[in-house]
Amino acid sequence: MEIELHIPGSGSRKEKRAVVRHLLDAARRRFGVSGSEVADHDLRQRATLGFAYVAPSAGRVDEILDRVERFVWAEPRVTVVSCARHCLDLEP
Repeated sequence: MEIELHIPGSGSRKEKRAVVRHLLDAARRRFGVSGSEVADHDLRQRATLGFAYVAPSAGRVDEILDRVERFVWAEPRVTVVSCARHCLDLEP
């Protein structure tokens, strides 16, 4: 899942990093996902975060990513600009 964020209160990349780090660390801890900032590294009020989760069923992946998405939307310091999911099915 890729989530593009606007961080209006961020006046510097250091302030942006604090918000991004909080979102990534909390999502990893609460939901067991992998997460990283995947784009917009040099912009102080923009961030694009990527989250990944592996499970035996697509339903479980959707459930976890839904929780992560709600968690990010609930963060008062950010505005979600867009959210997209990309699935990889390895079934033969």
